[in-house]
Amino acid sequence: MLSDTHRQPDIEIAELIDRLPKVELHVHLEGTLEPELAFRLAARNGVALPFASVEEMRAAYHFTDLQSFLDVYYAACSVLVAREDFRELTRAYLARAHADRVRHVEPFFDPQTHTDRGIPIEAVIAGILDGLADGQREYGITSGLILSFLRHLPAEAASATLDAAEPWLDRIVAVGLDSSEVGFPPEPFAAIFARARALGLRSVAHAGEEGDASLVARTLDSLRVSRIDHGVRAATDPALMRRLAESGITLTACPNSNVRLRVFSTMEQSTIRTLLEAGVAVTINSDDPAYFGGYIGDNYRAVAAALALTSGDLYRLAANAINGSFATAERKRELLDELEGVVAPGRGR
Repeated sequence: MLSDTHRQPDIEIAELIDRLPKVELHVHLEGTLEPELAFRLAARNGVALPFASVEEMRAAYHFTDLQSFLDVYYAACSVLVAREDFRELTRAYLARAHADRVRHVEPFFDPQTHTDRGIPIEAVIAGILDGLADGQREYGITSGLILSFLRHLPAEAASATLDAAEPWLDRIVAVGLDSSEVGFPPEPFAAIFARARALGLRSVAHAGEEGDASLVARTLDSLRVSRIDHGVRAATDPALMRRLAESGITLTACPNSNVRLRVFSTMEQSTIRTLLEAGVAVTINSDDPAYFGGYIGDNYRAVAAALALTSGDLYRLAANAINGSFATAERKRELLDELEGVVAPGRGR
């Protein structure tokens, strides 16, 4: 019997998913580090990984919760050392995204993961920007880079990171907040998010993955974000869903991630349909695809099969991602036109 994350949608829906022009709003570049690339970079940089082989590393991807994943994730990041490593990482992700017909991406990166182990922030940012430029030139994928702060570190460390990133802020569209939710509330980061807004940056934040619906509301109130990353637990609070729908806040859900990290026991328990039916601007994304069993197309297929999504549902999910992106108005119009050429807005509703 196929697992919940690998059940297949019907042929018509599967073909439609393949053709959808996609926008990805929730992907951690460090989470796209496949074991093969990790071992190649480890050898190049003289870094010892805590795994004997690619197979052993991949076999370790059985997580009980977010923290068990983060332990492996941070260990793997040690192979990223030089500017070219970050460029290669970004290029590899964009090649996979292109295969899934991704047209625009807004990836996260966690500079503190690297600067705290002595990697210069310029190597991190310049390498990623090199890779994004390569992706636009080779695949036509436009992008907006999001600098994420680690919420398990003090807010003062986030402020110092924003200071260090100042030379590149004209190439960064937003700041974010990720890492462990439990025990690390959003309120201490309110001042740094306000400073980022004053500098012309947008803002997003993780909430409602580990934390309950109240954390989503607190994040909206304290950080004034444009998007909530994950946010799937908002479906337990009808008043919050109304607030999200009426304010147009986008949720960047990650179906495979939710199952692999035990947010939901099965894909059928995903709240994506509930959120859609409540008028919430929910979207489909891959989160950390090297660890969670698939890139964005795999996530669309898994949730479409489990929740019996229609072509109208798929249209709304894809349109929500376009409209919720930080792309220019002109780029959004291009992407919506392309989407409507693939599936009519009213089809399958």
